[in-house]
Amino acid sequence: MLSTVNVSLTLEPEEYKRSLIKYQVALHNLAYQVYIQQRPVIMVFEGWDAAGKGGAIRRITEKIDPRGFVVYPIAAPKGDDATHHYLWRFWRRLPEVGQIAIFDRSWYGRVMVERIEGFCTEEEWKRAYREINYFERQLVDFGTILFKFWLHISPEEQLRRFESRAGDKLREWKLTEDDWRNREKWGVYEAAVNEMLLKTSTITAPWTVVEGDSKLYARIKILKTLVDKLSDELQYDPFKPAAPAGTGKRKKKKKESKSK
Repeated sequence: MLSTVNVSLTLEPEEYKRSLIKYQVALHNLAYQVYIQQRPVIMVFEGWDAAGKGGAIRRITEKIDPRGFVVYPIAAPKGDDATHHYLWRFWRRLPEVGQIAIFDRSWYGRVMVERIEGFCTEEEWKRAYREINYFERQLVDFGTILFKFWLHISPEEQLRRFESRAGDKLREWKLTEDDWRNREKWGVYEAAVNEMLLKTSTITAPWTVVEGDSKLYARIKILKTLVDKLSDELQYDPFKPAAPAGTGKRKKKKKESKSK
């Protein structure tokens, strides 16, 4: 599946700037509707190391009221999280109605990292496909608006980004030994991702694969996907100009004056 993705898609900088403002403002309006209509929203971000998940999340949240969302960076489970079923730590972080929860990596670690690194048995990761599909179906049936993004880049682009980080004092902290080690297992991870997309992209919770060699293109595709689906789910047009504040009151006063 991933071999058919055209990661070379690009976007001109000027078009990116126009689209970024357009969709960020629309997302701001939609986030307010999420609160008004009391709908929970979950955004899941998965992808290759250095695929641009953090940058995309920053553009999503840049113009949203900070009281309306929370971002969970997911790493290896620790403390209580490590003593429960792997989905438990995600159940306890589900958003309240009217709130947005963004997961920078998620429960899909079960069928990728945990599978490949041997942190769970073969029986456990194979069973996880069914558990995850049922989990997500429960969320959607409850009324949750669910997004799942896989950010896909080429091995060549990943190497370029790794080397760029390694030579930048401000960003070198993002690059770890695990990143280099995981890169050596690209083929194994790609096979696991293909199986994951095949078995967990359902009618109720489909995956959106994002062509990510161009960060500009990837960010706009993600923002547009969010705006399009939220507009449909909330039955709200974020591009429609709002009526001037107080218009209704002025009309009412005008009618009253006529009757007098």
